[in-house]
Amino acid sequence: MSTSPMALLEGGPDGLEQRIVPITPPGIELRVAFGGGYERFKVTPRWQETERGNLPVYEWVAHVEAKK
Repeated sequence: MSTSPMALLEGGPDGLEQRIVPITPPGIELRVAFGGGYERFKVTPRWQETERGNLPVYEWVAHVEAKK
């Protein structure tokens, strides 16, 4: 099991299956690789109880295409 801080992702595309992800460093915007680019998530003030404990919630902001 990872010892890295974790976050819960909210929103974004349906095909994004991984909803609990490591965050390094905590409190910064997340970028998750998906669909030829990445999904951006921003930290919220909310926390939610999950099977991995009480985690900060990051909400989806946008999909950004990979630079060519």
